[in-house]
Amino acid sequence: MRVVAAILTVTIVAGCGGGRVDRIDSAAVTRLASGPISRACNASDRKARNPRLCGCIQSVANQSLSGGDQRKAAKFFKDPQRAHDVWMSKTTSDDAFWERYKVFSSRSEQYCRGY
Repeated sequence: MRVVAAILTVTIVAGCGGGRVDRIDSAAVTRLASGPISRACNASDRKARNPRLCGCIQSVANQSLSGGDQRKAAKFFKDPQRAHDVWMSKTTSDDAFWERYKVFSSRSEQYCRGY
């Protein structure tokens, strides 16, 4: 059950769809946002990926996650099992990361709809 939830979380972040909420500064910033999340998103095999979506997700990551958190989360795109392992981990640092990641995931889903 937790594996499914972890994969679902990664899929939601990578495949946001629907109507867009205008909270990210601008479409230009979204398209130009680059970093570990956007690179991982663009390199993923998900059908919904595109530069604007991946840039939007990166913009949210820039507002929600530290650089280290972004590098850790970027690995989830290629290896969803890693997300599950972090989620199931009992370490304080992984628990704290997962709470930040959930906020990032929720914001990404909300802000990046329609890309």
